[in-house]
Amino acid sequence: MTDIETLEQETLQSIAAADSEASLEALRLGVLGRQGTITQRLRGMGALDPDERKSVATALNRAKDAISQALRQRRDELEEAALDRQMQAEWLDITLPARPNRTGSVHPVSQTMDEVAAIFADMGFGVAEGPQIETDWHNFDALNIPPDHPARQEHDTFFIRMESDGGSQPNVLRTHTSPVQVRTMQERGAPLYIVAPGRVYRCDYDQTHTPMFHQTEGLAIDRDITMANLKWVLEEFCRAYFEVDAVELRFRASHFPFTEPSAEVDLRCSWQDGQLKVGEGDDWMEIIGCGMVHPRVLEAGRIDPSVYQGFAFGIGIDRLAMLKYGIPDLRAFYESDVRWLRHYSFEPLDIPTLHGGLSR
Repeated sequence: MTDIETLEQETLQSIAAADSEASLEALRLGVLGRQGTITQRLRGMGALDPDERKSVATALNRAKDAISQALRQRRDELEEAALDRQMQAEWLDITLPARPNRTGSVHPVSQTMDEVAAIFADMGFGVAEGPQIETDWHNFDALNIPPDHPARQEHDTFFIRMESDGGSQPNVLRTHTSPVQVRTMQERGAPLYIVAPGRVYRCDYDQTHTPMFHQTEGLAIDRDITMANLKWVLEEFCRAYFEVDAVELRFRASHFPFTEPSAEVDLRCSWQDGQLKVGEGDDWMEIIGCGMVHPRVLEAGRIDPSVYQGFAFGIGIDRLAMLKYGIPDLRAFYESDVRWLRHYSFEPLDIPTLHGGLSR
């Protein structure tokens, strides 16, 4: 056996015994690197006579090819073994059931918003959304709220300055979702049937008020709409939301700058052992503010009040959730108490539908 064959066999044995990519790379450099044994032998071929050069070159190239192939094969084996070890270390049986304490859930406010949207969608209302940072005009002026109205004072509204306009224009965290109605009127015109759910902000904090809460406001604009249409819509909503066969509503005259006439809506109910029962009893509970859209609001929305008229209403989502699911304190919605969430939350796929039932 020649020295080249001996070198080849010894190198192949060392490659087969290599237990890491680092040791394998060291072997490659020692044999095939710039200063490697075979590389140096190939560089010295010029000193040999032609006949010997031919035979030596053939042997060296054969050894080089065999070693290169062995190196690639061993490297693949080491990489596969490393991957197997990683897979074993990260192994997870996906057939095991999920851990109950790690499953997600739907917050009762989100569930209630979905329930309300499902009810109004069944009556032909679409869902509209808008920015939570509103201009002073969209939040107040377009809704016929005068400059001296208490809602436009800092003790009731969060005012902010926007760097994008140099702080010259007053902006607010919207105090209701009515600005969405104005924007949608301007974009779509009439006829229009929408509800606008979302977060709103006011400077208030106690057992029944928080600085951030949720509303759904509705708007219907068409020819020949009357208060009778409004009454029917609200009755159908209360019947569907509270999942009872009959409800009784009482409309009390009120005042809102953006509606004329305006009304507060009370729902007949009773409280027995701290549990709400809708449609029976001698108690009345205020749940909705509503009215016919003021002509100035229609004009702000670029709709001709001599041709179209409509009604609007506002519903507190957080209050609805408290009433339906027996939640005593509004502040608990935002305290991130895991025990509270586990008690009042909903399954992620418990999507409310009228045909399947709104709530569990």
